[in-house]
Amino acid sequence: MSSSAPQHPRPAGGHRLWSVDEHLADVLGAVRPLEPIELQLLDAQGCVLVEDVTVPVALPPFDNSSMDGYAVRTADVQGASEEFPAVLTVVGDVAAGSGELPTVGPGEAARIMTGAPLPPGAEAVVPVEWTDGGTGGGAAAGMTPASAAPEQSGGEVRVHRAAEARAHVRARGSDVQAGDLALAAGTVLGPPQIALLAAIGRGTVRVRPRPRVVVLSTGSELVQPGEPLTAGTIYDSNSFALAAAARDAGAIAYRVGAVADDADTLRSTIEDQLIRADLLVTTGGVSVGAYDVVKEALSSVGAVPSSGSAASGEDDVDVDATRIDFRKLAMQPGKPQGFGTIGPDHTPLLALPGNPVSSYVSFELFVRPAIRALMGLPESEVRRPSVRAVLKADKALGSPAGRRQFLRGKYDAESGTVSPVGGSGSHLIAALAHADSLMVVPEDVTSVEPGTELEVVLLG
Repeated sequence: MSSSAPQHPRPAGGHRLWSVDEHLADVLGAVRPLEPIELQLLDAQGCVLVEDVTVPVALPPFDNSSMDGYAVRTADVQGASEEFPAVLTVVGDVAAGSGELPTVGPGEAARIMTGAPLPPGAEAVVPVEWTDGGTGGGAAAGMTPASAAPEQSGGEVRVHRAAEARAHVRARGSDVQAGDLALAAGTVLGPPQIALLAAIGRGTVRVRPRPRVVVLSTGSELVQPGEPLTAGTIYDSNSFALAAAARDAGAIAYRVGAVADDADTLRSTIEDQLIRADLLVTTGGVSVGAYDVVKEALSSVGAVPSSGSAASGEDDVDVDATRIDFRKLAMQPGKPQGFGTIGPDHTPLLALPGNPVSSYVSFELFVRPAIRALMGLPESEVRRPSVRAVLKADKALGSPAGRRQFLRGKYDAESGTVSPVGGSGSHLIAALAHADSLMVVPEDVTSVEPGTELEVVLLG
């Protein structure tokens, strides 16, 4: 599936400092919602509905009982009490799914189960606890199973309480009426929405599919968790964090194992992944080090012959096939970033820094909105929600001039405060695990005193 990214030149990003808002606008300007497809209900979970769904039949489709008990005529139980019960003749059972229904005449009742249709002649349902259950004794605690005592679908029942008309009866169409709007286009399909679609008889639904996001980390020092570490190596946490974050955002995530610092290997890996990607995310290799190979690898990956080269036999390639811009952002953490489109389908690619906190913060600010835009969600649901909160800290927080800083925080909704968690280092992943928000310090602020009100991005 292609995101249909617009093909327009991007300004070179290496010679100026981009703002966070400029970079995000560039990302969102290059992604388009995925094309709608028809999916089975369970496959559509988490997807965005692209059409209004109306109710074909009323729900419930018939008057039915909300209790296990007896269907009665109200006149027959008027004034009934434990001392002077109404004695009625039981004319049969009405179970859920019953087709042929007994008619309840004067002085009669029918045993009825929850969800069963109200039989002709009946006006109300008395719960079994208001009766002797047909045993001739005191108040019943429940009904004897029909298989164990089929004779109780006949005989007599003593009713100890009166019932008003329509008591314990769920009216036809009391949930939704035929022709009502069941779900509007733009609805995200969760379990309750799937239930409603099934209840009104829809087996499939037209939605925008969940984006397929391929996540791969780079670095020869990375080792798969569960394997032994050797000198100079660390465990690959970024690909796990970002794949989990992609799922949390609503995507189908594919995690690729860590790729060594070799441009050819990385290029080959990315080319192999393009077939199953609506969005590619890399982490690491975007800074200015001698082994930051992502820039080198992405200079030609996915290039395809131009339409004229096949006939002419020339070796020219379509320069539009790959257009990745590596830039510096006025933010901390996450200054180095890369973004563009790649391959013949112009698949969006976001190249994130390799430090764990930088990588995760960058995902929340840029990748998550891209995923949500691919899903076709409204603008109000593309970004994480933010609130204003008062800083609760022992001392002032410093921030670099000219950088928008994102500090890990713990938000207290009851008091309207936020407290810092851990330091500002981009490698402090343990602190990130205990944070539920990001405190935003504007570019023109270098010190934030306790008691200052800040913007707080909520991560939960």
